[in-house]
Amino acid sequence: MSSERVIDGSLVAGEARFGIVLARFNAFVGERLLEGALDTLRRHGAAPESITVVRVPGAFELPLAAQAMAEAGVYEGLVALGAVIRGATPHFDFVAGECVKGLAQVGLKTGVPVALGVLTTDTVAQAIDRSGAKAGNKGAEAALSILEMVDVLRRLRHS
Repeated sequence: MSSERVIDGSLVAGEARFGIVLARFNAFVGERLLEGALDTLRRHGAAPESITVVRVPGAFELPLAAQAMAEAGVYEGLVALGAVIRGATPHFDFVAGECVKGLAQVGLKTGVPVALGVLTTDTVAQAIDRSGAKAGNKGAEAALSILEMVDVLRRLRHS
C-alpha cells in the first residue's frame, strides 16, 4: 500500500470570487465563450454576485486587465476569453503570442490562477466551432479549469 499524499482539485465554486476578462474584438465568438464560462461557473455553485466580467478592446489588452484584477486581491481565479483569428498578415502571431505569454506571467507573478479561454484559430468557422458548436465551448472548459485550479491552490496553501 502506498503512502503518498495526493492533492486533487474539486469543481465546486464554494465562496470563491471569479473574474472574467473578455476581449470585445471578434465579439460574435467572445460572447458565446462568455455564456459558456458563466453557465459553467453557476452550475458549479458560483453565485452571480461572485463573478465580475471586465470587457477590454482585444486579446492584446487581456493580460493588463487580468493583472489589475489579480492585484486587486478580490478574485481567487480569473478566466481570460477572446478569439484571435488568423488573417493575411503576421499580426495574428504577435497578438496571440503576447496574449498567451502575458496571461501566463500574470498567474506566475501574482499567484492568482488565470485560465486560458482565448481561441487562436485559422478560420472563423473554427472559432465558431470552438465557441459552442461542433467542438464544444472553450469558455466552459476554461471555467472548469479555473474551478479546479482555485481549489488545488487553496489546498496547497493550507496543507
